[in-house]
Amino acid sequence: MSAAMDRIVIVGASSAGLAAAETLRREGYAGTITLVGDEPHPPYDRPPLSKEILSGAWTSDRLALRTSADLDALGLDTRYGRRAVRLDLHARSVHLSDGSEAGFDGLIVATGVRPRHLPGERAHVLRTVDDALALKDRIGPDRHLVVVGAGFLGAEAAAVARGLGARVTLLEPAPVPLAHAVGETVGQALSRAHLDHGVDLRTGTAVSEVTAQGVRLSDGSVVEADDVLVAIGSHPNTEWLEGSGLTVDNGLVCDEYSAAVGATGVYGAGDVASWHNPLFDTRMRIEHRTNATEQGMTAARNLLGAGRPFTPVPYFWSDQYDMKIRAFGYLRGHDEVRIVQGDLAERTFLAVYRTGDRLSGALSVGMPPKAINTWRQSIAVGAQWADAVSTAAA
Repeated sequence: MSAAMDRIVIVGASSAGLAAAETLRREGYAGTITLVGDEPHPPYDRPPLSKEILSGAWTSDRLALRTSADLDALGLDTRYGRRAVRLDLHARSVHLSDGSEAGFDGLIVATGVRPRHLPGERAHVLRTVDDALALKDRIGPDRHLVVVGAGFLGAEAAAVARGLGARVTLLEPAPVPLAHAVGETVGQALSRAHLDHGVDLRTGTAVSEVTAQGVRLSDGSVVEADDVLVAIGSHPNTEWLEGSGLTVDNGLVCDEYSAAVGATGVYGAGDVASWHNPLFDTRMRIEHRTNATEQGMTAARNLLGAGRPFTPVPYFWSDQYDMKIRAFGYLRGHDEVRIVQGDLAERTFLAVYRTGDRLSGALSVGMPPKAINTWRQSIAVGAQWADAVSTAAA
């Protein structure tokens, strides 16, 4: 660590930013840490928004990632409710939305993502606690919710709404939901769960805008609804980095150490970071909670001089109805998917994924954690596909 690194600024006060701050202190950094967050809340957990908060199983006070005492112990200069609007690398300063600045010797960018929108002003999105609470108050029996987008977020919200007795229409432009991520076979199995629970799932259906009555489809017809949730993906929050000299391309472009391309002493972490993962020899940007925490820790250590590549086996989970879905690895762009345990029709199975000649991922539905954990280790060591599946068949 440079002796001149007296001030570190972390832009983004969610799981990646908090993990970075905690790691800096744990590694012995005693300088000033400024934590900037565009929401007025201290760091909180986002995965429960589409499940426990939307269903009413939790109140919002359970979302806090740390207690007030834990945060106070970190000795942070917190700037909540202020958004980064510009980065001046020459002056080593972050300009904030209230007109103030935060000077730095080292910077960690963890600004996350924001939801994509459709034309029209009546739709809900689901990114913040305020979003979740606003939608929660609108769901119940005798209400009709249209969900645009049958990815994991949209599917979770649809499942919760059905559990609360709402009528749900789930609209997806692709022929098979999630096929791009998990493959057509698995995507079809997950889709059947929605049909079995009474969701009106319409695939191959594109939405052009949100209207006062509901949504207008690309063919001009209208699906009426009491409320509309748009869950069609996200944009990385990188606009404030434009003109800074950093490389931005579907996120902040970073190397295998999570160091930003185009600057020294700047690192990326979490949903906003697009980095080269040597384990899979590909560039990836992962929008999952576990990755955000792990990359925040790595970015902090490497800012202090550790020099360790960030080579995780990505992990995500999803809860839909009675299905617990878990996945390890990098499933996108796979060449083959094979069911090695269980039964697709029963929605209790384990699927493994091949990219080239190696095992690249595994996904389980309704299986105990140990069923997939052994596959995680095989992915982590770069196991050859033929060896992995032959061992499973033995």
